[in-house]
Amino acid sequence: MTDLDPVPVPVSVGRPPSSAEEAASWAEEVPPVPLDVVAVGSPLVDVLAHAADADLAAVELVKGSMALVDLDRAASIYGGMAPATEVSGGSAANTAAGVAALGGRAGFVGLFADDEMGEVFRHDITAAGVILGRTTPAPSAEGLGTGRCLVLVTPDGERTMATYLGAASTLGPDQLDVDLVGRGQIVYLEGYLWDLGPAKAALRVAVEVAHGSDALVALTVSDPFCVERHRKEFLELLQEDVDVLFANEEEIISLFGSSSFDAALGALEETGLLAAVTRGAAGSVVLTAAGTVEIPAQPVDKVVDTTGAGDLYAAGFLYGLTNGLGPEESGRLGGLCAAEVISHLGARPQVDLRELAREAGIL
Repeated sequence: MTDLDPVPVPVSVGRPPSSAEEAASWAEEVPPVPLDVVAVGSPLVDVLAHAADADLAAVELVKGSMALVDLDRAASIYGGMAPATEVSGGSAANTAAGVAALGGRAGFVGLFADDEMGEVFRHDITAAGVILGRTTPAPSAEGLGTGRCLVLVTPDGERTMATYLGAASTLGPDQLDVDLVGRGQIVYLEGYLWDLGPAKAALRVAVEVAHGSDALVALTVSDPFCVERHRKEFLELLQEDVDVLFANEEEIISLFGSSSFDAALGALEETGLLAAVTRGAAGSVVLTAAGTVEIPAQPVDKVVDTTGAGDLYAAGFLYGLTNGLGPEESGRLGGLCAAEVISHLGARPQVDLRELAREAGIL
C-alpha cells in the first residue's frame, strides 16, 4: 500500500457496531492513520433533474438557494420533476470525495439510515476512497430515512435545491465519531448544519477535538440564506475557532453586511484568516497573511450544472494545503476541480482530477 492508496473500509461502516467484538474488529480493519481532511456534514442522495425557471416558481423555490423541506413537500416537488439522476451527495461529503479523488486521505462523519438511499450513499462514498465515521443514530432518527436533496438545474447551469435531511438531522455530540475527527489535519465543517441545534452542538465538539489535536478548522458558510440566519454566530466563529474560511461573493458580502465585494474583502482581511472566496466566472480570491491573490477561473466549454462547484473548489484547496502547496497554488487547484464538476450533471468528478492537475502543472 502506498501513501496515496485508500485505507480499506469494512462493509459494515455506516451503521453502529452491534457488539464490542465487532467494534474491536473494525479497529483492526481500519488502522488509525492520519487523514488530510475529515469533513462533518449531512450525507444526502442528490436527485438531479433539468428544470425551467417557471418550474421553480411553481414549487415556490428561490433560484440558486437551498431550502429545507419536510418529507411531504419533498415528495410533492419530486412528483413534478423531470426524469432524474440519483447520486450520493451532500456538501461536505462532496468535498471529502474530491479530496480522495486527488489522492488524499479523507474521512466523513454524518448520519444516514439503513435503507436503499443509505446504501447508495455508503457505496458511492466508500468507493470514492473516503473513510466513513462510525456513528450511532439517535433514537429520533427512527423512521426518518436517508436524507435527499432535490436539485433542479436550469438552462443557465444554476442549481436550486430542496433538501429533506432525514436521519442527517439527528447528528448530535453523542453521534460524533471523535476518534475519526481527531485524525484530520484539517476538520472541515458544513455551515448548513448550523440550522440544527444538536448538529450545531456536534460541530462545536468537532472544533474542540480539532484544536486538541493541533488540527486546523475550516468552515464553509454554505449558502447566502444560511449566512442570514446565522450571521452573528458565524462571525463569532471566525474570531475564536476557524482557521480557514470558504464562501462565495454573495455570502461574504452578506456575512459582513458590506455594500460591495471590495468592502467585504477588507472586513475579511481584518480577521487574519486564510480564506478562499469564489466568484463564479470571475475566478476566486485567496486571502493570506501575505496579502490577497486573485486567481482567474479555469475555462469551461459549457456550464452544465453548478451543483458542487464550491464543494470541489474546497476539495482542491484543502488537498493543496495538506500536501505541500501554498495558498495560491491551492486556489488554482480548487478552481480546476470546480471547473471539472460544472461541466456535467452532478457534484462528483467524472474524470481523473489528479491527472488534470498534472496536465495543468499544479501537481
